[in-house]
Amino acid sequence: MKTRVLALGLAIFAAFQLPGNSRGQTPNSAATPPELFDAAGYRTARYRAPVDRLPTPAVAIPLEQVLRLRPGVDALFIDVLPAEGGVRDPLDGTWSLAASHETIPGAAWHPETGRGHPDAVLWRGLRDAVDVARARRPTLPVVVFCRSDCWMSWNAARRLASEGFGEVYWFAEGIEGWHEAGRALVPARPAIIAP
Repeated sequence: MKTRVLALGLAIFAAFQLPGNSRGQTPNSAATPPELFDAAGYRTARYRAPVDRLPTPAVAIPLEQVLRLRPGVDALFIDVLPAEGGVRDPLDGTWSLAASHETIPGAAWHPETGRGHPDAVLWRGLRDAVDVARARRPTLPVVVFCRSDCWMSWNAARRLASEGFGEVYWFAEGIEGWHEAGRALVPARPAIIAP
C-alpha cells in the first residue's frame, strides 16, 4: 500500500515538473525578469548595465567637457555610488564601511542616493548639499556620476533635474572614465546626513 501511494505521489509530482525546472517553480516565476523601471521611469533593478537613454531633463556631459572642470570649484561633483556592505547609523548619520572607495578629487560622496527609490533622509541630504552650494553660486553646475555603465547616476541626475534643479549634468563615464583619462582618484568618505 505504502509503495503504491509513494509511486502515485511521485507520478503526480513528475506530472507537474517542466523540463529544466528541478526546483518545483511555477513556469512563469523562473522566466519572468524583474521589472527594471518603475512607473515614473526610474531604474529599480540591475543598476550595473549599459545605459541606453538620456536622463532627461538632466543633460549628459561628455568626458572632454568634464575634464575641463575643477570639481568643487567650477561645478559641484556628486558621487552616488552605493556603499557596498556599508551601514549608516540612523542616530548620528555616520557610516561604517565594509570596503574603501576612491572618487574624483573634490567630489562629495552621497551613497545610495542613485537607487530607484532612495531613502528619504539620504535624498534630502543630497538636495541640501546642492541648495547650500547654490546659495553661494545660484548657477553652479551639478555633475552627477558613479561608475561607467551604472544607472544610479542616471537616476540621481534625472531626479534632481525633475525636482526643479537646473544645470544638472550626468557624467556617464564616471570614476573609470576620469581615471582612464589619467586623472587621480582620492579616498572618499560618505556625506554624514543627520536624521
